[in-house]
Amino acid sequence: QVRLVESGGGLVQAGDSLRLSCTASGRTFSRYAMGWFRQAPGKEREFVATISWSGNSTYYADSVKGRCTISRDNAKNTVYLQMSSLKPEDTAVYYCAKDSLPWRDGKRTATPSYLYWGQGTQVTVSS
Repeated sequence: QVRLVESGGGLVQAGDSLRLSCTASGRTFSRYAMGWFRQAPGKEREFVATISWSGNSTYYADSVKGRCTISRDNAKNTVYLQMSSLKPEDTAVYYCAKDSLPWRDGKRTATPSYLYWGQGTQVTVSS
């Protein structure tokens, strides 16, 4: 069983930056693409960013492009989401997720593409 644990959320002001981390258990982390999603109250969970298993390819939602950077450290089994110029509309619970199949590249934005999910970390941006 894979366990994903997010951290780094908090209450910040508009324009601030925040770095989220997600650490995975197990020894196969480096074989899988990872994704970040978010869910605001009353809304569906939405794609934010994804990074390929190698780290060579990254993809972003239009809403965060230019303000967020996803990266990974396979030696630490950790994926990061660096967010800058935060806006109140970025307020949500942020979840990391592990791809359902190994060695995949490409942009996968649908939640069923990911098999394992963390418990989420709250990000609140005040205006």
